[in-house]
Amino acid sequence: MDSTVGKWFLNRAERGNPASLIQAGGAESPPWSEGNLVRPLVHGAAYFSRLHAELSGLKAGDRVWFTDWRGDGNEQLEPGGTTIGGLLAELARSGVEVRGLVWRSHGERVSAPISGRSNELLSRQINDAGGEALLDQRVRIFGSHHQKLVVIRRRDDPSRDVAFVGGIDLSHSRRDDAGHAGDPQAVKMDSRYGQRPPWHDAALELRGPIVADVLAVFAERWNDPHPLDRKTPYRMLLQRLARMPRHPKPLPEAAPPPPPAGPHAVQLLRTYGVKHPPFPFAPNGERSIARAYAKAFAQARSLIYIEDQYLWSTEVAAGIADALKRNHSLKVIIVVPRYPDSDGFLGGPPRRLGQLRAISMLRRAAPDRVGVFDLENSDGTPIYVHAKICIIDDTWFTCGSDNFNRRSWTTDSELTCAVIDTSAGGTPGDTKGGPGTHPLAGKLRLQLWAEHLGLDQDDPRLLADGGELELWNSAADGLDQWHRTGRSTPRPAGQVRHHTPQPVPPFHRLWAEPIYRFIVDPDGRPRPLRGTTRF
Repeated sequence: MDSTVGKWFLNRAERGNPASLIQAGGAESPPWSEGNLVRPLVHGAAYFSRLHAELSGLKAGDRVWFTDWRGDGNEQLEPGGTTIGGLLAELARSGVEVRGLVWRSHGERVSAPISGRSNELLSRQINDAGGEALLDQRVRIFGSHHQKLVVIRRRDDPSRDVAFVGGIDLSHSRRDDAGHAGDPQAVKMDSRYGQRPPWHDAALELRGPIVADVLAVFAERWNDPHPLDRKTPYRMLLQRLARMPRHPKPLPEAAPPPPPAGPHAVQLLRTYGVKHPPFPFAPNGERSIARAYAKAFAQARSLIYIEDQYLWSTEVAAGIADALKRNHSLKVIIVVPRYPDSDGFLGGPPRRLGQLRAISMLRRAAPDRVGVFDLENSDGTPIYVHAKICIIDDTWFTCGSDNFNRRSWTTDSELTCAVIDTSAGGTPGDTKGGPGTHPLAGKLRLQLWAEHLGLDQDDPRLLADGGELELWNSAADGLDQWHRTGRSTPRPAGQVRHHTPQPVPPFHRLWAEPIYRFIVDPDGRPRPLRGTTRF
């Protein structure tokens, strides 16, 4: 076992959920998976292309399991090509075992642009073809099932088994690429993002023993004996209209894990809120995502880099602020969307309120060592940052479904992978070498920074040498100045702008505060932990 891995990853006690057997560890095995091959997939177009390639090669007897927050059956995996619903239905008809858990959602009238109707149609399309997709509402009040995973297991060749975990839904707006022209099949958002909102996202392709662990996460939820939804006549009618099975079929006996595939250690991190009736596999909830970040922030020495959809909540920001106070060499760079996806009179102030407080906490801790930025494409249209990535010291990184907010760390069901590269080709924490010597975390950072800053990946300025924040500030200064002077000169390289969220007036705070606290960013921790920074 690599000593670096044990330093960063949670041990069994730190996970805090003895009811689950997922990577539980024991006398002979650590509470994480080793021998895996992890491939970051930046942008929805890259993810959908890989998913399409893997699904298209399946045959009768193979298996596909997936979970989703929002699914649109007519979302195209390739331009003008196969749709996700059409492909899954075709596989089910051909004898591939297709099973899914899709959040039932609160419905479009309550939570637009969340689409309960889209999820229902995708489930019905799969079920009519002989698959089994369940609309799952076994969550806390105001919570959601936010996990996004796909597991593919082949009957005849386990070495080709693969899992995908990340922040990308099987839905509209996600299929964008580095050009950020947006997905032609777009979800309606704040008008400042345009008709085809540019979208930045990421997922991981996983091979090796970790595939069996991801499938076990799916199995725990599938085997939960509690009703899928509240037993009201209306909900029962919705289930009947979706032609959803009332009782899920038993899962097949678990197959042995796939063979080792690479040098990457992966720890699965999750959130489950405390609810009634409780999750049988997390009766007191699970907050291993929050606990893993707390441990990793305490290890940070030089750089914390974050891409996140929200950055809400002082409880979340507190761990980063403490790290900044302890280590005066630490820099923090954060990339978020310029505007909330829904920034109207009622929706905007509660969302901005939480972010303003989090940013203020970080800047009070270290005003000269924190940079918060947003992105825009070459036409000047803001890019909606939906990626959920954290990279610390080019050593430990995460990618998954959770956002940096209290909701993701305490209330919604979430799944995130923490990854460490144990290969001899990269030295953990080495931020001085060239791109070829970096562990996987460093390579991912270089890829993201090259795109955002408009540089080649082998540009020496991208190497973390103490000038990271100056590089980002310089890029943002240049683009901000270009806009202020009327865009009369050639556009500077890159996508980076300084993030300056609109303030929330004192009068609006009176009503925005309770909406933020109880609906937008609820606290799903046990009562003794609420009001603290402990998870």
